[in-house]
Amino acid sequence: MKIIVMSIFVEDQEKALKFYTETLGFIKKHDVPTGEYRWLTLVSPEGQEGTELLLEPNQHPAAKDYQKKLFEDGIPVTMFGVDDIQNEYERLQNLGVKFIMEPTKMGDMTIAIFDDTCGNLIQIIQQ
Repeated sequence: MKIIVMSIFVEDQEKALKFYTETLGFIKKHDVPTGEYRWLTLVSPEGQEGTELLLEPNQHPAAKDYQKKLFEDGIPVTMFGVDDIQNEYERLQNLGVKFIMEPTKMGDMTIAIFDDTCGNLIQIIQQ
C-alpha cells in the first residue's frame, strides 16, 4: 500500500493553485472540472510520479470548522521537506510569505511554519 493523494482544504482553489505553484514551486498535475469545483492536484518537481497534493474545496461545514480550528490553534495541516531550510525560509520571505515560526532546531531536525494564504499553516522541515 502507498500514499497516492493527500488533500488539504483550501478556501479558494484558484488562489491556492497560484500560491502553491508560483510561490512554493509545485507543478499542476491534474485539473479536471467536477461541477462547481475541480479535481486539482499538484506534484513536487523532484517527484512528478509521486504523491499528489489535492487542493480540496473546504465547502462542507465540517471542513471549514476543521480548517479554522487547526489554524487558530497553530497546528500545521501538513509538512513539506526541504534540503536547506534557511535558504527556503529566506526565499519564501522575499516572496512575501508570512511565517509564524522561523527555522527552529528540534533535535536532529529544523522546522518552520508559514501561512499558505488559503486558510492553512504549513510546516517545512529539514532533516
